[in-house]
Amino acid sequence: MTTPPSIPRPCIAVLGSLNMDLVLQVQHAPGAGETVLAQGLHYVPGGKGGNQAVACARQGAQVHLLGRVGNDAHGATLRAELERDGIYHSAVLTDPEAPTGLAAITVEASGQNRIVVVPGANARFTLDAPALQSLQSLLTRASALVMQLESPMPQVLAAAQCAHSAGRRVVFNPSPIQPLPEALLPLVNVLVVNEVEAAALAGTAVDTPAQAAQAAQALRAQGPQQVVVTLGAAGAVAADAAGSRYHPGRKVQAVDTTAAGDTFLGALTVALAEGQSLDLAVREGIRASALCVTQAGAQPSIPTRAAVAQSPLPPDWSPL
Repeated sequence: MTTPPSIPRPCIAVLGSLNMDLVLQVQHAPGAGETVLAQGLHYVPGGKGGNQAVACARQGAQVHLLGRVGNDAHGATLRAELERDGIYHSAVLTDPEAPTGLAAITVEASGQNRIVVVPGANARFTLDAPALQSLQSLLTRASALVMQLESPMPQVLAAAQCAHSAGRRVVFNPSPIQPLPEALLPLVNVLVVNEVEAAALAGTAVDTPAQAAQAAQALRAQGPQQVVVTLGAAGAVAADAAGSRYHPGRKVQAVDTTAAGDTFLGALTVALAEGQSLDLAVREGIRASALCVTQAGAQPSIPTRAAVAQSPLPPDWSPL
């Protein structure tokens, strides 16, 4: 897949997790003490770091991934899948002791999912001197660093400091949500959060686009120049120095929402790296994630740039 010849192909670094997803298809998720029968079982490459790297690559970026896998069959499979998408993984280290991360995912008939992650080797990722030197070298070419929180917090902070010092855009998705060190958000250029994450970080309810806009501006006051609050099927809210705008979602029949947020972030990041405005980048994120939820699995459901370009545009955005 190539980008249009008039647009230079951006280089993006991604630091994050790699998991093998154990996907269970069920009519409904079991309640406390309940046993349910699954209609299907699949092993699918995943992990938020891997998903976001694949999302960026399928939108046309040159992607370098930093992470950690185990010395096992799952790790070998994840590396092979990264190569299929042309993702550079020389900075994905093999842990001699811990297994590759695993995520157990129940997907209901409605498309809603519930996820339990066993971090494995991801929890042992560290930016030691050689890894930090590799990241510094990579950031001489990459225009952005993408991160989430399935890697240890001290390493995320160290990587953000490295990218900030190099003058590179830091795109941060604080998922799974946890308390953040005060030093982190001032290093972030683009903060991407869902309703739950926005509410937790801003300390306010986020049930409507107007509330999402208030939360986004409160989070901007903590450092990030641009904040995007994703609202699932309802779309997203974008906030920057010019104010807040509501971007309605596209109505689709959801099959599996796994990786929808990662797909949104990948399309958004590549569009920003290509020089598009925040609103146009959010629009691309909505188009890509709307396609993602119509397919099952994490990485298999992430659409290509060509597929996104052929999909309908979401409704126009409006100021809040």
